[in-house]
Amino acid sequence: MKIRMKFSKIGPIKFIGHLDVMRYFQKAFRRAKVDIAYSKGFSPHQIISFAAPLGIGLTSEGEYLDAEFNSTDSSEVMIERINAVMNEGIALLEYKLLPDDAKNAMSTVAAADYEITFRPGYYNIDAFLTQVDNFLCQEHIMMTKETKKSTAEVDILPMIYEFFTINTKVMDPEKMVERVSLGYALNDQALYLKVKTGSAVNLKPELVMEAYCQYLGFEYEKNGFMFHRLDTYMEGAKGELIPLGAAGSDILEPMADEKE
Repeated sequence: MKIRMKFSKIGPIKFIGHLDVMRYFQKAFRRAKVDIAYSKGFSPHQIISFAAPLGIGLTSEGEYLDAEFNSTDSSEVMIERINAVMNEGIALLEYKLLPDDAKNAMSTVAAADYEITFRPGYYNIDAFLTQVDNFLCQEHIMMTKETKKSTAEVDILPMIYEFFTINTKVMDPEKMVERVSLGYALNDQALYLKVKTGSAVNLKPELVMEAYCQYLGFEYEKNGFMFHRLDTYMEGAKGELIPLGAAGSDILEPMADEKE
C-alpha cells in the first residue's frame, strides 16, 4: 500500500541536505519498527521517494515523502509512533493512504508557497515593501537561471503565481509563538510567495527575491531573508492547485496490504 507523509523541517536541521534527510528517515523507520516495504534483489532498500527537495538553509512545514508499506496502524497511531523516534527539528504531520493508481509525489509536484521574513539590519522593511503590488505588473522579469547543466536568461514572470505582503501578527497565536521562539517572526510584515515547482519547471524563491531587489534598485543580500515553505502542491482535477496531502485519506484502523 502507498502512504504519503507530510513533515516539517525546522531549526538548525535546515542546514542538513536532502540526501541526509533521506537517510534520516530510513533510520527512523527502522527505529520505529514500522512494516515498510523493501525492494527485491541482492541489495533491498526501503521503497521511499520525496516530493520537492528543500534547499539548504530553508525551513518548512510542507514537505512530503511517499513510501510503500506491507501493513499499517491508523494514521494517528503511526504519526505518534514515528515521531517518538524523531530528533528535534523534523516532525511527521500527516500520514495518509494513497489510491493504488496514485502517481508518486515527485512526479506530480506543481507548486510551492513560502513565507519570507526579514533578518534585522539588512533592509528598511517599509521601503522594501513599497513596490510589491507593482512587481508582477511588468511585461517580463528576465533573470539568469542556473541549472546543473546550463545557465540561461529566462522570463520568470510566468513561473510566479502569487506575491504579496502579509502581516505575521494575524497568524494563529500558537504558530506565532513557535515562529518567534525560532527567530522567524522578527517583525510584523512579511512576504507571501507561490511559485512553480517540480521537475519540469522549478523556480527558487531566492531568485524571485533577487529579481525584486533589482526591481527596487537595491543590492540583493541573500542573508537578509528567511525562507519558510508553507506547503507543496499538485494540480487537481480541474487544474487548481491543491496540497499533495489531498491525494490521500486518513487511515482509521489497522490494515494490511491485500497484495501480500
